[in-house]
Amino acid sequence: MNIIGYFNEGVKKFSVFDVKLAQIAAMCLILVAAKLVPEIMNVHIGWFIALLILSALKPCYVMFLKR
Repeated sequence: MNIIGYFNEGVKKFSVFDVKLAQIAAMCLILVAAKLVPEIMNVHIGWFIALLILSALKPCYVMFLKR
């Protein structure tokens, strides 16, 4: 089994609450990184918006359009 398959099998056991806790943990990790490396916040806002849109495309497609 490849690494993606391994993690997909593990994620199938998650409840919605578990997924949200993982999201909060990821946000906290990013906040710690931003505090430790303040140069991260000097990036133009357009890069953050582009990353936001790109990262939201597949989840939105799966949630709303995939049958």
